[in-house]
Order: sequence, then structure tokens, then C-alpha cells
Amino acid sequence: MSQPVDLDRALRPRLPSPLQEVRDERFARHGLRLLLKRDDLIHPELPGNKWRKLAPNLRAAAGRTLLTFGGAYSHHLRATAAAGRLLGFPTIGVVRGDELAERPLNPSLAACAADGMRLHFVDRATYRRASEPEVLAELRVRCGAPAGCRVVPEGGSNALAARGCTELGRELRGAADVAAVACGTGGTLAGLAAGLGDGARALGVPVLRGGFLGERTAALQREAFGGPAGDWSLDERFHFGGYARVPPALEAFARDFEARHALPVERLYVAKMLYGLVVLAGEGAFPPGTAVAAVVTGGPQPEGSR
Repeated sequence: MSQPVDLDRALRPRLPSPLQEVRDERFARHGLRLLLKRDDLIHPELPGNKWRKLAPNLRAAAGRTLLTFGGAYSHHLRATAAAGRLLGFPTIGVVRGDELAERPLNPSLAACAADGMRLHFVDRATYRRASEPEVLAELRVRCGAPAGCRVVPEGGSNALAARGCTELGRELRGAADVAAVACGTGGTLAGLAAGLGDGARALGVPVLRGGFLGERTAALQREAFGGPAGDWSLDERFHFGGYARVPPALEAFARDFEARHALPVERLYVAKMLYGLVVLAGEGAFPPGTAVAAVVTGGPQPEGSR
């Protein structure tokens, strides 16, 4: 594949994704409407924000090798590897944690390898510096990446990805007053806010500790749109200890939500966002009459994948 591919024809995404209103007394008692933006139904292997962020980068890659980054349980690595298999281009995944090279692959990384992704494990200090040109150049050599390969950052979040996510905001215009999304690297939030337009705001729920996402999201908007775009904010309280942490309280919440609404709830991102919205509704954070859209960015991973 040496020419730009028609992704819509090749992969047949379900767009716009469905918008489903559900009755939940934890919102209704405060005069709120809860809408589920079912981005998890866009594509079975590139769901939700993974489709929206990857698609513009795949078009730019035009069949060249794609090198990208992620942790041991990265949804982004899995989606990139699946895209490589489906579209027939090579993928390389730089994985945080050189100690993992000596261990059996977990189900997430095993799925990447089965889809043809070459995995390269690096120590955490090197991984943190991977955006520095000299470090990236060395990594490309160590990974055996060919000249002209397409490099996509961790989580798929770059200016192209943020622009790709503006369509999510446009699909919610006029339907939602608040649109909430779980955040790992800020790309989806940056584009969602830009696409929503006036009169609505985007709410990001970080799933990692650290307090870095505000500046990262602002930087992505500068790169993608030339400056601030749309109304957005972050609530940092619902990471439950950090990425891939699913304590019993969060697991119980997710199971209860599944039972109430017959919706499979992904634990690492979506459950934390939904939990945060329930808390915020109880705190009176949203005025009566508010339509709150929860972006369901993906479905549960196979058993044992975290």
C-alpha cells in the first residue's frame, strides 16, 4: 500500500456513532439527562477515540511503517497493530519497561505481536525522553525502523489526532451541554472541545496521576488549531491511583452500571469517567436541565488483559 488508502471503504467504520439516552436515577433526581455516545461501536478493532485519532495518522502514513509508543496495557498499541494487520502495513511498538522483555507477553502485548507488531522494550528513563530528537533517532535505529517511517506519539495524540477528534464534538453539537471523556494523553479532549462549538463544554477525566494533562491538552490545541479552542476543563479526582488501577470500589461500580444499563463497561478509562460523572451529579456540578454526554471510547478488553 504505497498510496493513501480510503479508510472508510477499507474498514467501514460506523459513523456517526450512536447517541443513546439512558434513564439513571442518579442523574434524573437532579434534573439531568444522561446520554451515552457509543464510540465503542465505531469499529470492533479500532473503537472509539482510537479510530478518530488513528485514522488521520494512517492516511498520512500512506502505507509506510508506523512506529509508536505505549505501556504494557496500551489500547493504542493494540489498535495500531490491528490497523496494520487489516490494512497491510508494518508496525513497530516501543514499550515502556525493559524488564518486560524477559517475561512472557501479557494478553495485550501478545495480541499486538499476533497482529504482526514488532515490539521493542526500553527502560523508563529512555521512554520518557522519546520525544527528544536525538533519543528518537537512536530508538529508530535500535528498532530497525526504515527511513521514512511514520512516528506517532504515545496514545496517538498529536495535532492530526486532535483535528480528527473534532468530528466527535460536531456530532454532539446541539445534543449535549456537557460532553465528558476519559483522558490519557489529551488528544481526544483537545479535539472534542474544539468541535463542540459555543454553548457546550468538554470535561476531561484523567486516568493517570500527575496533573500534566492541562498543559498537554493546551499544547495540542496550539499545535492543531493555533491556540485555545472551545470550553474545556479537567477533574483530576477519579484516577483511582493511576493507570490500570481497578480497585474493588471501581469494579463494583462498573458491574452495577453494566447491570443497570446492559452496557459492557471498559475498566481502565470508561469506568473512571462514568464514576466521576455520578459523583459530580451528586455534588450539584451540573444545573438542572443539563444534558450530559458520556463518551464511551471503547469496550472491555478480553479476560486477563490487564
